[in-house]
Amino acid sequence: MNTLVTKLDHIWISLTLRQPWVPASAASKVQLSTLPSEPVIPSKKPFKVELVGGKRYSWCTCGHSKKQPFCDGAHKFKAQGLSPLRFVAEKDATVWLCGCKYTNNPPYCDGTHKQDFIVSAKLHEQTDS
Repeated sequence: MNTLVTKLDHIWISLTLRQPWVPASAASKVQLSTLPSEPVIPSKKPFKVELVGGKRYSWCTCGHSKKQPFCDGAHKFKAQGLSPLRFVAEKDATVWLCGCKYTNNPPYCDGTHKQDFIVSAKLHEQTDS
């Protein structure tokens, strides 16, 4: 086992040292984070919605949609890394869909909008761009 580790260490070191150095000017063009965007808060209250059983829905997770609480594709330009939550309603029902986007039971409201971090947060204002 010791011989194998030594051989692997030697290969790793030789491959690492052969890698070209990246000049600082090129390194600044590299995206350092691949974390998804944080959702914005379009509403501090849930949306009362009549769902139709068997129908497919796309709930907005980014908060940028102008068709809240549903997705209009705004995440493709304003919140890359976030995508809508797609679901099928099991039956006809009146439900409360989350408007703050921080629910622990998406897409349904769980009362998270009553917590201090949502209450004190700035409400996102829609723009035409």
